[in-house]
Amino acid sequence: MTREETGGQGILPAQAIRALTEAGAIRPASPYAGDQIQPASLDLRLGDRAYRVRTSFLPGAQRSVATCAERYKLHEIDLRDGAVLETGCVYIAELQESLALPPDLSGSANPKSSTGRIDVFTRVIADRAEAFDQVPAGYRGPLYAEISPRTFPVLARRGSRLSQIRFRRGEVRLSDTELATLHARTPLVTAATPSFLGGISVSVDLAGFEGLIGYRAKRHTGLVDVDRPGAHKTAAFWEPLHADGSGSLILDPGQFYILASKEAVQVPADHAAEMVPFDPLVGEFRVHYAGFFDPGFGAAAAGGAGARAVLEVRSRDVPFLLEDGQIVGRLVYERMASLPETLYGTGAGSNYQAQGLKLSKHFVD
Repeated sequence: MTREETGGQGILPAQAIRALTEAGAIRPASPYAGDQIQPASLDLRLGDRAYRVRTSFLPGAQRSVATCAERYKLHEIDLRDGAVLETGCVYIAELQESLALPPDLSGSANPKSSTGRIDVFTRVIADRAEAFDQVPAGYRGPLYAEISPRTFPVLARRGSRLSQIRFRRGEVRLSDTELATLHARTPLVTAATPSFLGGISVSVDLAGFEGLIGYRAKRHTGLVDVDRPGAHKTAAFWEPLHADGSGSLILDPGQFYILASKEAVQVPADHAAEMVPFDPLVGEFRVHYAGFFDPGFGAAAAGGAGARAVLEVRSRDVPFLLEDGQIVGRLVYERMASLPETLYGTGAGSNYQAQGLKLSKHFVD
């Protein structure tokens, strides 16, 4: 496996992920699904078994995930025929993809967009890990997913894809100065005067999309089958939030909301982006569980002119007032190791190109 096959410093594109697989650095238990490799990431599939555990955990430097799961499990679940994962519970599931990374290649994981939009909190764990969603350079071993549905009970099975992983070589995150230079060349957001401080600022749109400012999840709903897009009635799971002219929204503690950014977002073909996690400096709430934005997201050339960032929002312990135009998160950009052969939205099985305020692919009106 050569640098010519996988590219130089940066986030690896789809063709390099295939080269890693052919070289044995990624070891799938079964052949990939047709759309499993994305422009700058790989979807991870659930394996045969999951464990209902009594606590979330990190294995630490000396232990495997399997050892910890065995210690903390309440019971074992067979995923081959599907299983219901209940809200408020924590599960550890085997993943079909294991790794034998070269010493200069690391990985980072995130929930898929559709996973975050149904409020399923999931994190990838590696053996001897001391941080969630981080796979150190040179890692050899299995991967697991911690899964905790927060609002809707879900039906999942072997092959379900809840998480995704990126592979990177080197430290390629753009500094604020580099980000400003890139924005001057290719506008990354439609804000007139964006803020560059640990990323580019993203604000919330509470003016409304044809009178709608967002959705609030209902409680005590039926199941969401994670593998059945378009099979669930929106009204059975979501309460629409209508604009009332105030340009504000009070977040109720423990409630889950789908909102959208005020800015349209664009990711150039030679970069990838990520929404940074909850920042306590902007308020007691968390925005965007699923943070990966692939090359081509929002780009006019890929059919995505005007794409907003959908915000998955949950307040913490106190009510919190959001106001129209308030900064709620920041996008960080990283260089690609090489141009991906396919951009997001151009034949990549993309569900959210050119999106505005949009629920996950599971729901239909």
